[in-house]
Amino acid sequence: MSKIAVSFKGVTKTFGEVKANSNVNLDIKQGEILSLLGENGSGKTTLMNMLAGIYYPDAGQIYINGKPENISSPKHAFDLGIGMVHQHFKLVDVLTAAENIVLGLEGKLNLKESEKKIRDICDKYGFEIDLHKKIYDMSVSEKQTVEIVKVLFRDAEILILDEPTAVLTPQETEKLFNVMRNMKADGKSIIIITHKLHEVKAISDRVAVLRKGEFIGEMITSESDEQQMTNMMVGRQVSLNIERKTPVNVKPRIVIEHLTVKDSAGVSKIKDVSFTANAGEILGIAGISGCGQKELLESIAGLVKVESGNIYFCEDGKDKVDLVGKDPEIINQMGVSLSFVPEDRLGMGLVANMDIADNMMLRSFRSGKSHIFTDRKTPRHLAETVINELDVITPGVETPVRRLSGGNVQKVLVGREIASHPSVLMTAYAVRGLDINSSYTIYDLLNKQKEAGTAVIYVGEDLDVLLELSDRILVLCDGEVSGIVDGPSTDKNTVGLLMTKKGGAA
Repeated sequence: MSKIAVSFKGVTKTFGEVKANSNVNLDIKQGEILSLLGENGSGKTTLMNMLAGIYYPDAGQIYINGKPENISSPKHAFDLGIGMVHQHFKLVDVLTAAENIVLGLEGKLNLKESEKKIRDICDKYGFEIDLHKKIYDMSVSEKQTVEIVKVLFRDAEILILDEPTAVLTPQETEKLFNVMRNMKADGKSIIIITHKLHEVKAISDRVAVLRKGEFIGEMITSESDEQQMTNMMVGRQVSLNIERKTPVNVKPRIVIEHLTVKDSAGVSKIKDVSFTANAGEILGIAGISGCGQKELLESIAGLVKVESGNIYFCEDGKDKVDLVGKDPEIINQMGVSLSFVPEDRLGMGLVANMDIADNMMLRSFRSGKSHIFTDRKTPRHLAETVINELDVITPGVETPVRRLSGGNVQKVLVGREIASHPSVLMTAYAVRGLDINSSYTIYDLLNKQKEAGTAVIYVGEDLDVLLELSDRILVLCDGEVSGIVDGPSTDKNTVGLLMTKKGGAA
């Protein structure tokens, strides 16, 4: 019998009228990888935040290695050998990897000795890291490596990973999983919060399910399948099929010609890119994180300067319009109906301190003949509709967005943009952080937009979903188009090769 590393006994946590966790009883064993599953707002992150010392239970008790502990702070959690790697990294951009890893430790530090300990950790578990590289020069996977090593440097025996593969490529994910297996073999207890069920099958020993804050049950991963996991999460039978219909009446909507975009440092992020996004189809965009997807969508939306090339908007019966050099407000005033779900949902998409209704109003407050009186009734009604149709877990429309879970924030943003019935809908990681049921709701909404004649551009990290959802897939490699393939007939291996090879067949 494996020794129990963590026990939750009757743990309860409430926020106002919302009961995030209710009487949770759950054990985590030494030397195992446990997947914690549940829909958005089911209390997964809240439960782990109590283990990490960020929140304190209102009732119940947490036991560490059989001993009752009142974990009062993250520092206290570290002292007990508990470390959490959050979905949003907590690193200082201008410092190096080594400096971030030792940051916050008490006493006089010898950086050379610390670097030796860091390298020993990396060698032991299989990490690859440049200790002198600045955080702002790192990829997402490199930043995540720094966060995990930072926890291990503090001698953590219990690790919590919140959505660790959200923005990783298949190759980066497999590297992370190999590291996790090495940590498990060393006796570490690892809790992974994820919505990707095929990854749950690949990496975990056991699955625990929360539903509406309550512990529903657990299963041995090897003895269960994705459908069983989904049904336990949702509490009913859920279809895991994306119904892709053949595009009809396809016409050019966005035409990109020889587009080049540079960042603030003068580095080309998009290099001579040409393609067409058609009305009535879903164009998927695949690529390793940071290969230009963000800059491509932002250039179409008028958010970044275009170095050279053209971006044309085409609509039936109207002359094509060049969007280059025009900001989002001017694009909207020209009658171009374009919606954008950005990668940075709280930085660019929503205002964290504003409530849900006011965030809906961000798209409409300039409409109408007069700016003196703002229409608040319509955005409130829209907020209520989005909450009901996408099952947003919230006390009400007046709740500040910052108080919502990451998945519910994403639902608010996607729901707002789709509700505007755009001619072009661009989404960057639209289902990031969403549970399986909510993700399939979004896929269904995107397909409905496609059937209504919208040109949908979908940037996603899950290649399996891209292949199922997209009619065509444009693959970027280092800012260049390495290929444009047919969604229904291509395979993951072909797309994966194009992601790492420039100049593929278009």
